Amino acid sequence: MSLPPPREPLQIDLAGKIVLVTGATGGLGQAIARACAERGATVVLHGRVVRKLEALYDDIRNAGGAEPMILPLDFLQAGAADFHAAASALQTQLGRLDALVHTAAFLGSLGPVEHQSFDRWLEVLRVNVAAAMGLTRAMVPALGKSPDASVTITLDTRGMAPRAYWGAYAVAKAGLHAFAATLADEWEHRPLRVNAIVPGPIRSPLRTLTHPGEDKSVLPTPVDLVPLYLHLVCGQAKRDSGVCIDAHAWLTGAPAVTPLVDPHVAMSPLSQVEGEAAGPSEAPASDRP
Repeated sequence: MSLPPPREPLQIDLAGKIVLVTGATGGLGQAIARACAERGATVVLHGRVVRKLEALYDDIRNAGGAEPMILPLDFLQAGAADFHAAASALQTQLGRLDALVHTAAFLGSLGPVEHQSFDRWLEVLRVNVAAAMGLTRAMVPALGKSPDASVTITLDTRGMAPRAYWGAYAVAKAGLHAFAATLADEWEHRPLRVNAIVPGPIRSPLRTLTHPGEDKSVLPTPVDLVPLYLHLVCGQAKRDSGVCIDAHAWLTGAPAVTPLVDPHVAMSPLSQVEGEAAGPSEAPASDRP
């Protein structure tokens, strides 16, 4: 598949597009939100802290960007009803959603598993995996009203290659990768695109938390990754979707794309029969306790 050249401004017009960015006040989310607004998109800014959302709203307007909307929602506390309320409000006010970009992340704490709190694990899994599923599921009807809808999920190197002490965060990001692959397989024949990006080390607040003594000046900035996200928001062909992109490899000119779903692993006839017999909303008998 063709990707935009790294570190070059992407000439793309997003006028009239509706883009929801989760974690919009974070380092990566903010760069993506600003870039979309600069190109004419109506950006729905999601975050937890209203004060930060309002400041970003003002910055975007003062810079001449399209007027955004704010969506204050604490993923740690939100339930299904909150996600559906947000989706209903979006459809009422904007009519549809063209792109959902997931960048929200919660690190939790690092350390040996035996020193990590069970309750904190549940919080990390809730914010990083369950909330992404809940919001995406709720937004599917709004995405279905767009002629070219996309979902972009931000992963993490530690989710792809877990290491000691990363605990709940690594497990959550691995789960998010599985979620992206599940969507890609389910949406293969639907006019909805889903992709994932592994940013790698970048100059972000999260990186500062995990590597406080690191020389950040040698790392790419969130802005360096913006062309890649914009391409997935609007520009990628449906036939090229369903991929995971290694942003560090992309920046260095190395092969960067792998399929989210392994084309060589097919569902067994037994699994197909069980799944069809169970129906779309019921798990196969072998999966139930």
